Amino acid sequence: LWNKSAKSERGTRKQLKALSLSIRFSDSAFPSTVASMSVTLHTNLGDIKCEIFCDEVPKSAENFLALCASGYYDGTIFHRNIKGFMIQGGDPSGTGKGGTSIWGKKFNDEIRESLKHNARGMLSMANSGPNTNGSQFFMTYAKQPHLNGLYTIFGKVIHGFEVLDIMEKTQTGPRDRPLAEIRLNRVTIHANPLAA
Repeated sequence: LWNKSAKSERGTRKQLKALSLSIRFSDSAFPSTVASMSVTLHTNLGDIKCEIFCDEVPKSAENFLALCASGYYDGTIFHRNIKGFMIQGGDPSGTGKGGTSIWGKKFNDEIRESLKHNARGMLSMANSGPNTNGSQFFMTYAKQPHLNGLYTIFGKVIHGFEVLDIMEKTQTGPRDRPLAEIRLNRVTIHANPLAA
């Protein structure tokens, strides 16, 4: 997926930064309001559509959308799956230890009092502590109030809850890794969350 040599990593960062700028400033990418973005996660189990909170958490939204647009997530697996809790992906290495932001480094949390882990299907940045966001993300299977204030919520599932149900029922092995692979094949970005 991503060649880890220093030269190619620098090139990849430059491409992602350029892509990020084009997403931020292109009239064709965004409608008159940035708040109405969505993505469809095309998985091997079906499609999940998510609204992205561009106005509330602009840096996290920019990072996620640019990674989606660049194909960074294409072919990656969901490496961690805990029934009743969440499913986690976004690491090209598939280990849960990899992944980077479009800036090539960790970026700060965007915790908002108005955004809570108060429903099934909340989409949040995974991290290893405060201000350590990269490319990994998770979707909740239920309310998770203990996560509030610790993880940046940048979207929510708006369609495809039946696919989330299938994911949650997938058996896991050591380290909560799904025994049957759950793969994110590709991502489609929509300027309108109601678009097909």
